[in-house]
Amino acid sequence: MSLLDYWLQDQKQISSKTVQQIISFAGEGHLRDDSATSNEFRELLENIPPEMLQIYAHQCLEQPFSDSGYVLQDIVNEIGSRLDFDIKRGRYRGKQGLIGFDGLWKWKNGHAIIVEVKTTDAYRININTIADYRKALIQNGEITESNSSILIVVGREDTGDLEAQIRGSRHAWDMRLISVESLIRLMLLKQSIEDPQIIQKMYEILVPMEFTKLDEIIEIIFSTAEDMKVVHIEEEDIETGLKEAPSLPVAYHKECVARIESHLHKSFMPRTRVLYSTSNNDIALVCIVSREYVTRDKKGYWFGFHPYQADFLKSANKGYIALGCGSKEIVLLLEFTTFEKWLNDMNKTERPNRYYWHVHVDNDENKLILRLKNQKKIELTSYLI
Repeated sequence: MSLLDYWLQDQKQISSKTVQQIISFAGEGHLRDDSATSNEFRELLENIPPEMLQIYAHQCLEQPFSDSGYVLQDIVNEIGSRLDFDIKRGRYRGKQGLIGFDGLWKWKNGHAIIVEVKTTDAYRININTIADYRKALIQNGEITESNSSILIVVGREDTGDLEAQIRGSRHAWDMRLISVESLIRLMLLKQSIEDPQIIQKMYEILVPMEFTKLDEIIEIIFSTAEDMKVVHIEEEDIETGLKEAPSLPVAYHKECVARIESHLHKSFMPRTRVLYSTSNNDIALVCIVSREYVTRDKKGYWFGFHPYQADFLKSANKGYIALGCGSKEIVLLLEFTTFEKWLNDMNKTERPNRYYWHVHVDNDENKLILRLKNQKKIELTSYLI
């Protein structure tokens, strides 16, 4: 039985094991290039929640073991995948005739990042060797000089010596440095926001740029803070007459997704706050939730559905939209091909730089009714899971 099979069968059991123990269960018990152990471990990493990636990374850095450097390399590459880069994993050990990078990450705009993972900077790192990896990839035609850079990922946050080494080299404009912990924070932040433009700005942090002028960094901070307020802004568009509308947004997405995973017998990874997909991106899921709203004559739920969410669902072979109605106990799950047919009959809010549809669901004597324009109604009770 593979590690992924064990995970799908008993997640609590796997979660209780250290990453070193996990490696010992797979294949021959040691990470080697092109080995069953490596394949099983990488498959597991693709399916576990981000919090476990963080735990495993900390174990590699705080309790080193024989393969901990290779484990960290795989974890960092998986974080790159969670950041939506197209990942090409490097080898654990150098081999004559092959380029020795740890990871090659490509972003949607074509920019390529050569990734080098180091558990510590206690020993002097030969940055010329890392630069040679980039040069070789350029010569092979895999990347271009004008649209590529280098990212060194180091296990510790105190990297003053390495920073000075890079600044004093001829590679200062091609290299950037980040700690494992900061890279993890970036992944978790990305999964808590929604605006694709903000996510694009986040990726630009990883690419060498001139920071004498701080406007770009301030814009990222400001935009991220604004994205956190989106729920509050959109709730202002709800019909008046509510008896109660708590100020804090609800957030029980994970609980809803857990029910969906059990229902579909699939494992979903968070891509943003509401976007999820299987590890191979074959199935996409948008999970949006609402508190219960009460008016004078009825109670129900309100959701905002955005064009980028529709695009995300269309990008997969199969797409689902889940509506959490008041709590994790009431979850509607619809195939997007069904839901999409109703969008033109939904009310829409249009702002200068974006728009979204209003999804109104009434709870009428325990029947869930989708309320559309022109008094149209569609019963959704059969979509409960």
